[in-house]
Amino acid sequence: MTARYGAWLALAAVLLVALPLVHRDPYHLHIMVLILIWSFAYTSWSMMGRFGLTSLGHGGFMGVGAYVTALLWNHLGVSPWLGIPIALVCAGALALVVAYPCFRFRITGHYFALVTLALSGIVLQVITASRDYTGGSLGYTPEAATGSKLLALQSSDKTVWYFGALAVWVAGLLIWFLVDRSMMRHAMEAISEDEDAAAAAGVNVTAEKLKITVLSALMTALAGAVYCQYQMFISPDTVSGIAVSLQMVFAAVVGGLYVALGPTVGAVITILLAEVLRVGFGTKAVGWDNLIYGVLLVAFIIFLPKGILGSLLERVRVRR
Repeated sequence: MTARYGAWLALAAVLLVALPLVHRDPYHLHIMVLILIWSFAYTSWSMMGRFGLTSLGHGGFMGVGAYVTALLWNHLGVSPWLGIPIALVCAGALALVVAYPCFRFRITGHYFALVTLALSGIVLQVITASRDYTGGSLGYTPEAATGSKLLALQSSDKTVWYFGALAVWVAGLLIWFLVDRSMMRHAMEAISEDEDAAAAAGVNVTAEKLKITVLSALMTALAGAVYCQYQMFISPDTVSGIAVSLQMVFAAVVGGLYVALGPTVGAVITILLAEVLRVGFGTKAVGWDNLIYGVLLVAFIIFLPKGILGSLLERVRVRR
């Protein structure tokens, strides 16, 4: 089984690397780049979600990553290579400020979800209200580089961005597997089952929750920064707010919350659905994707709680 799994993995790696070399259609490469970036973002949400920490504030972390990187470049001339780490620090600090009181005073379940929901709304409102700097609801465009495009982390070549997004996506999967094989996973599983029992067994509940929350926030902020540099345009609705947070929840649940590639399957569904609606119906379909997300989310929670990929893997295990 191990050899067969390794062979399939090697074949998938070869196909992913060879794809932009044999098929250079800009539109198809654009869709692939979006799928890889959003897969990483959805994976970052799943880092918390699979342990019972339902966050509706990840749109806030993604907005921080995108806007801090762009603002530092436009107003201070700070290269994104340095701006992205600064944005990650800001997102991590925001996660600590919000999460520590929640975990310290045992705010869990629905109440934690509501706190993170407020965080997502606050970040959205701050971005919108600071229109003199962020462009508000009209959106914001990082300035085109006048010198080295590499220094500004900008490129018009879809192939370059494909390989960059592929590297980020692979990094997300590696982080998932590292967590999966660490003591953090066992501690978080114990906490999700019974916090009191985990604490009695010697688990530092607050510290373990903070570690997974900050890690998830850092990954989400990185996704926002990469998305900003690729699209060269961001708006409050596309990288922040409750809509983005709910999109992450939907994609992770539909694809498979407890499977490493589940969020990737969710990304394929969400991106292709949005593109089909945009190409097929144009402006008449604005907002339809969110409606469809909601209906499908309810259906999957009821009939396929393990998601598409999780349910398929479960059936394969049962047959074997």
